[in-house]
This record gives sequence, C-alpha cells and structure tokens, in this order.
Amino acid sequence: MKCGKPIEKEEIEYCEDCTKHNLAFDQGKSIWVHKDSVSKAIYRFKYKNKRNYGRIFAKEMAKKYSVQIKQWGVQEIIPVPIHRKRRKKRGYNQSEILADELGKWVDIPVNKKAVLRIRNTTPQKKLTSVQRAENLKNAFEISPDYNPCGIILIVDDIYTTGSTIHRIAQILKENGAHEVYFLTISIGQER
Repeated sequence: MKCGKPIEKEEIEYCEDCTKHNLAFDQGKSIWVHKDSVSKAIYRFKYKNKRNYGRIFAKEMAKKYSVQIKQWGVQEIIPVPIHRKRRKKRGYNQSEILADELGKWVDIPVNKKAVLRIRNTTPQKKLTSVQRAENLKNAFEISPDYNPCGIILIVDDIYTTGSTIHRIAQILKENGAHEVYFLTISIGQER
C-alpha cells in the first residue's frame, strides 16, 4: 500500500492512481476516508476560521500514526504551502496549523518556509486528475536557503489523487531528500 486509499479488491496492492502514476512520495496515510462528516469538518477548518480544529486533527494524527512516523524515521515536517494571495484572503494556512500541532505531539521540527507556492493555482477540487497534474506544474519551488534533510513528512488536509503531494515530494527529492512521506486528515475513495 502506497497512499493508503481504500481499495475494493484485497488482491490489488495499489489504488488506481498509484498504479497508473509513478508518484514521488514513498508512502502516506490518512486519518479518515473523505466522507460527508469529515468533509464538513475540514471545510470549517479550512474556510470558516475554525483554526482550533487543527489541534484536534493533529492529536488524532499523532494517536493513530506516531509509531508509524517513528518507524519512517521522519526528521522534519513540511506543510503544503498556499499562495500568498490565498493566504491573505483566508488569513492562515490550515496545513501549517496542522503541521505545527503535529510537530508538538511527535516532537519533530516543522519547516514552514522550505517549500514555496509560486503560482496561484486553481483550487484542485474543481479539476479532474489530469487537470490537477497540469495545474500544479511549476507551482512549487524549494526556498533558496533550504537544503532538504534525509526523511521528510508532508502534511496536508486532503489527499485526492496525490498530485499536490507528488509535486512537492518530487522537488524535495530533486534537491536532496532521501525519503518523503505524507499524512492527511482524509483521503478520497477509489472511484
């Protein structure tokens, strides 16, 4: 299992997205499958200024995956960045809140300036998987003064097709990271 997306047939090792694409991350996990109640909670966290939800979600991540994080040997946590225009409009980056809180629970440093979002992309939720991949081309870059450490954990709110985490893992590995894992609050279901 690579992304942790639930699959319908036990004899299949990878979901359709992981089978079709050579994704740059090594492995990932999510707390919950993206269903209605989870979706509503993430929406409030992300768009309705319910920043305190980040503490709750991070505590659940730590309870469920702290042993896994140690087994992976994670040395640094990096939140998925949002573009400065979106941050200005929203007032915060939910992935940063989540990463900061998780970092406290698992005692791993968080680097919020390692990866930059240099293009203000269309929100991924409105796009197909092909459009998502195209949308994220040249959207991220490594901060000029950052040298990726060996093993990195990317933190985000939702994993759908893996395009965002793939792009970030790709540039981290191109710049020296050895392994890249991810954790999200929720994950989509296989179509």
